[in-house]
Amino acid sequence: MTIREKLLGLSKRKKRLLQVAVDILLVWTALWLAFFIRLGPDQLINPLGQHLWMFLLAPAIAIPLFVRFGLYRAVLRYLGSDALKTVFNVVTLSALLLSLAVYWYRFGAGIPRSVVFNYWALSLVLIGGTRIALRQLLAENVGFSIFGSSDLGSRKRLKRVAIYGAGTTGNQLMAALRLGFEARPVAFIDDDDQIATRVISGLKVYKPKHIEQMLRETHAEEVLLAMPSVSRARRQKVLQQLEQYSVHVRSIPDIQELTAGRAGVGDLREIDVADLLGRNIVDPDQQLMARCITGKVVMVTGAGGSIGSELCRQILVNGPLTLVLFEQSELALHSLHVELLERLPGLTTTVEVIPILGSVRDPLRLGEVIGQWRVETLYHAAAYKHVPMVEHNLSEGMLNNVLGTLNTAQAAIKCGVANFVLISTDKAVRPTNVMGGTKRLAEMILQALSKQPAPLLLDDAGGLNQVNTTRFIMVRFGNVLGSSGSVIPRFQAQINKGGPVTVTHPQVTRYFTTIPEAAQLVIQAGAMGVGGELFLLEMGESVSIYELARKMIHLSGLTIRDDKHADGDIAIEFVGLRPGEKLYEELLIGDQVVKTEHPMIFGANEEFLEWETLKIALDQLISAARQDDCEQIRVLLRQLVSGYQPQGEIVDLLYQRRSQGDPLR
Repeated sequence: MTIREKLLGLSKRKKRLLQVAVDILLVWTALWLAFFIRLGPDQLINPLGQHLWMFLLAPAIAIPLFVRFGLYRAVLRYLGSDALKTVFNVVTLSALLLSLAVYWYRFGAGIPRSVVFNYWALSLVLIGGTRIALRQLLAENVGFSIFGSSDLGSRKRLKRVAIYGAGTTGNQLMAALRLGFEARPVAFIDDDDQIATRVISGLKVYKPKHIEQMLRETHAEEVLLAMPSVSRARRQKVLQQLEQYSVHVRSIPDIQELTAGRAGVGDLREIDVADLLGRNIVDPDQQLMARCITGKVVMVTGAGGSIGSELCRQILVNGPLTLVLFEQSELALHSLHVELLERLPGLTTTVEVIPILGSVRDPLRLGEVIGQWRVETLYHAAAYKHVPMVEHNLSEGMLNNVLGTLNTAQAAIKCGVANFVLISTDKAVRPTNVMGGTKRLAEMILQALSKQPAPLLLDDAGGLNQVNTTRFIMVRFGNVLGSSGSVIPRFQAQINKGGPVTVTHPQVTRYFTTIPEAAQLVIQAGAMGVGGELFLLEMGESVSIYELARKMIHLSGLTIRDDKHADGDIAIEFVGLRPGEKLYEELLIGDQVVKTEHPMIFGANEEFLEWETLKIALDQLISAARQDDCEQIRVLLRQLVSGYQPQGEIVDLLYQRRSQGDPLR
């Protein structure tokens, strides 16, 4: 057991008694040395002789002052500059009071005046210096075992890290690391010419162009980014610099989490893949965020999903009167409901959160829920979205995505919902898969209904036209980072297991956005337009999935194993496109894009069928889906969805099983 561990294991009372005892010894030592320096070795005084009264008086003055000024309340391993200022003040005051006691009451006959000044200076050095030394011992684990063996070896075995950013945050991170046992900071990296090549807190500051030299000299195994407030474009450039060295890179949380108190400087995380994309988030327009939410009853279908749950979080902070969570998964609904309830105390308004179990395929329950709570704004996020899964379960995908959207839209019209926002996907553009085809059909349903002031709804057996006052909006965007089924978590899990990382095709590309950004833009887009508009979110440049996998491997501090590098750490394997997948995705069917009041949101004008025509086709399609007629579904999808080109044979699992004949034979 080390001295550090022994000291930290003491009770609070024993720690304070030990500090008092040490301070008494230090006061006596300072006083004796004060006489020794002034009188020299030829006139050594006896503390138990004629000056005994002074050796009793000095701690009697100093210790109560130390107690009064809180020196024994300070935690030594976290001792800061404020505590050292207090040491200076209290030592100065105790020396002043001692001098008054000595000379005002004429007890000091024969005591040189310089003794008191020596006592003051020596007390500062001994009492302040001892505390600094203990802070280093307790904080950095630089000490010796109580059995005499050095503990420096264990410190040297800690992971050596360099901190990118030598500003205030970087120094805070360095201090946090020195207090812990996870890593040992060995260098700073910063592009500020005023501090580059200098030494801060014992660490040399390297310029970014000298990273290779830094790695060679310090043997750093990891780089920690301490730049919480820089733009994503800037972070992307930094990551591009680091990528070539195959050094593990982690980061502190962003500035929003730090200022909100949700995370600390020492809470290190793996690199956010959004930083690799370099997309800067545009601050949301608060007027657009609040327009369809504040003071209103808002409902989210598919509330437990990746986008649905983030929509609920964003909606909550914008002050709705009531938030209705509609979800068919009990577990997802429970988890989200508990999370939102925990957030309620931090809100400035009172919000009622209603958890409702239900399916969008049940029109009666949908209508009753919307009607009972008098929903004013509805975000329709409920959908089956995983391309291969829908390909293998064709009829269910059709019923959930198409019939579910139809049910929700018709219930909204019947109940007079003011705003209806559909979350769509770039896979709806010239789809090669059923999922994309169903989402394009969902868009077409809302487009058609928007043009009908009094449509005859599909499920209305009475033949009565329904007055339509609902404003239907569709929002289309690409892949969402971190969503369920996203490629990013899969890559990270594969890297953590040692590989291989599986990529479908070397040329496959995708558009990406983050979940919070997508949810904010959906809400803002939903507040625009008069009805029937299809909005596209600005997705930036499409990203090569292969290059993304390479970057993730390198920034994990690993190397790629291939034919040229047989000794690499992680291999990348190409497994082929899955059923229904495309090499690349598109956001627009035509070429008519219009700007909106938001720089990240664009409008699109695309062709659609009139409601009366579409209604007949939908009736046939839903009937085929209920009969699990996969061949008829494919035929009707080709007729209805422009550009739908299915790849290969039907891969619905039940369809294939039936095609094999009687499974019992």
